[in-house]
Amino acid sequence: MRLRKLLHITFIIIVCFSCESETVNTYKNTPSPLEIPKLFQENILAPIVPIDNPQTEEGIALGKKLFFDPILSSNNTQACADCHAPENAFTDSDRFSDGVEGFFGNRNSMPLFNLAWNYDEKFFWDGNTFSLEHQAFIPVTDPIEMNSTWQNIEQKLKQHTDYPELFEKAFGTKTIDSSLVTKAIAQFERTLISANSKFDKHLLGEIELTPQELNGFNVFMDEARGDCFHCHGSDKNPLWTDNLFHNNGLDETFTDLGLGAVTGDPADNGKFKSPSLRNLAFTAPYMHDGRFTSLEDVINHYSEGLKNSSTIDPLMKKVSQGGVGLSENDKADLKAFLLSLSDNEFISNPEFKKE
Repeated sequence: MRLRKLLHITFIIIVCFSCESETVNTYKNTPSPLEIPKLFQENILAPIVPIDNPQTEEGIALGKKLFFDPILSSNNTQACADCHAPENAFTDSDRFSDGVEGFFGNRNSMPLFNLAWNYDEKFFWDGNTFSLEHQAFIPVTDPIEMNSTWQNIEQKLKQHTDYPELFEKAFGTKTIDSSLVTKAIAQFERTLISANSKFDKHLLGEIELTPQELNGFNVFMDEARGDCFHCHGSDKNPLWTDNLFHNNGLDETFTDLGLGAVTGDPADNGKFKSPSLRNLAFTAPYMHDGRFTSLEDVINHYSEGLKNSSTIDPLMKKVSQGGVGLSENDKADLKAFLLSLSDNEFISNPEFKKE
């Protein structure tokens, strides 16, 4: 009798364990690894994809829906895409974006592309976030941006007709929390890859640049002329940024400390992240505070508008002369080259637009 009872209990345990295992194993999503452009494969390392947040079709689809959904704001009026519009290479055409309460920030929205290759994992102009997931976490509670709480957002998503099922498909759980929300958005943002500009096609031997664009590239690479490549890369760096922080001579005194406000180190005051030079045709205005409305303004700044300060970057070697002093022809050619880094297919890609 005791043996029969023991066998019965053992059977129940085995059956329960089998049912639990079956429940766990029913969760399956579809891996969707990033498609690495050829130039990226040849010149830079693999993208950064966290082990605990692999790219999946379900996660990307959920992240895209969340990116374009104003449900993440306190009053359901503002989505991530309102400050990061696809047609503007995922930035804002206004100098400063306004939030749900009509308040304006003091920085221009950074464009979003090729984020999986940001190897120092510091995002925003001042590097105040440490991962793409963390970057997606900040705007929801920022009082100037979406001005909500994660408790409120989680509750709205749980009560939504679609989101519980979408989270279960993406992550195998009906639990919705800020961690999974930001993981999904980060998955979508990692798919925003721009690598098909005219200059990319030139490097692949598909098309020729004009003489003006070629000279503009030479100006860009020439330390005696443009001297741009130290901070913004070259034909060997398809990111077109070093992803580091520099004081590029915008101001003698600082109303915005930039990196210095994050690190607390006065030597970092006035330093901001070097943006990529890709897609400049779509991302005006320029600089961290959007002070320049045109590429001509940007080029003129480096040519004759540099201002000295205690933290000026050593790469601004001609700051005492006001800048590199480009000729009018070289300025025009440099602009032509910079525009050749713009990727029209990126801004028109239907995979990156609201459905």
